[in-house]
Amino acid sequence: MTGSPATPSGRLTVVVGITGGIAAYKAVGVARGFVLAGHDVHVIATEGALRFVGRPTLEAISRNPVHTDLYEGVAEVRHVALGQRADLIVIAPATAHTIASLAAGLAGDLLGTTVLASEAPLVIAPAMHTEMWGNAATRANIATLRERGVHVVGPASGALTGTDVGAGRMAEPDEIVAEALALVGPRDLVGRRILISAGGTREPLDPVRFLGNRSSGRQGTALARAALARGAEVTLVAAHLEVDAPAGAALEHVETTADLLQAMTRLAPDHDTVIMAAAVADFRPREVAAGKLKKSEDDERGLTLELERTPDVLAALAAGRAPGQRIVGFAAETEREERALVELAAGKARRKGADLIVVNRVGWSEGFGTQTNDVMIVRADGSVVSTASGDKLSVADRILDAIG
Repeated sequence: MTGSPATPSGRLTVVVGITGGIAAYKAVGVARGFVLAGHDVHVIATEGALRFVGRPTLEAISRNPVHTDLYEGVAEVRHVALGQRADLIVIAPATAHTIASLAAGLAGDLLGTTVLASEAPLVIAPAMHTEMWGNAATRANIATLRERGVHVVGPASGALTGTDVGAGRMAEPDEIVAEALALVGPRDLVGRRILISAGGTREPLDPVRFLGNRSSGRQGTALARAALARGAEVTLVAAHLEVDAPAGAALEHVETTADLLQAMTRLAPDHDTVIMAAAVADFRPREVAAGKLKKSEDDERGLTLELERTPDVLAALAAGRAPGQRIVGFAAETEREERALVELAAGKARRKGADLIVVNRVGWSEGFGTQTNDVMIVRADGSVVSTASGDKLSVADRILDAIG
């Protein structure tokens, strides 16, 4: 299947098909992901889908009317018009019944006619119980669709309905959006090798406790997804991620800032771009207790910790950079005034020797652990190269655009 070429910043017409499985609630996140990335989203929901998620929710998220009936809009020939206009069609969840219908080329509902009337890339995200996914009929239908060029995302293994656990869980919305957009987006990073750190390092106090931060790793993993989608080879150094690492990235896990320094400096020479998105614990205890630190019931003085600075990973990477290598750092700041944020970012770029600093405001309810981000990309001279706001995947694309 072929579709019209597009760029991450180009506005696509995306049809999101939602079918009748319990995972339909996650399709709201799929539609939202495309909207936040700036695309025109049209939802086609089957009758079964609307038993799991309401039409008002889907219309509010997609910002367009939800289409359900094959016989609606007959005068405008809607049953083929949506397919003809689409740059991309994504069906999530794709039930076993839907997969069988697609493989047979059936057009008994609006979703089926839209798919048959379209030349756009088709992405499906299967979701069903393990036994249904493993059934010979389903496997044969999936093989047929793949032979026709249909892109299949997932399924993953994990919790299903009830107490069941196994293969058949629908892939996460950000993974579906990233892989779908990769089919129609540019491949401008083919041949590039990008090293990215993500998450937050932890410094142990004892075998039980640690000093750390609230980074989830969402922005770093979004950068990895976006770079992979655009054709780059990606190595991801992960520190305590709360989200899944993208398939296709070479993955290395670290615990502490010292671990991160060792991994990044070892891997950096083999990459042309290094992005330090991980949130680093800036201090660690001078001494780590061999056993759990206990409080004494008759001692109310509390506990005094002596801390020392952790290694400066970004400065070390910049100091040891290979010729022509790009070094990009991140700065999470609580400063409220925009000009002050820019000055902090520029100062950090100068001190560390980084080419760019991506600065964002963090607080109790923004930045760390959220689905969205609002960043400025700043040079050492204080000039703002770019700004980006929205879901972390779209912000990741803007960061990659700025790196060049």
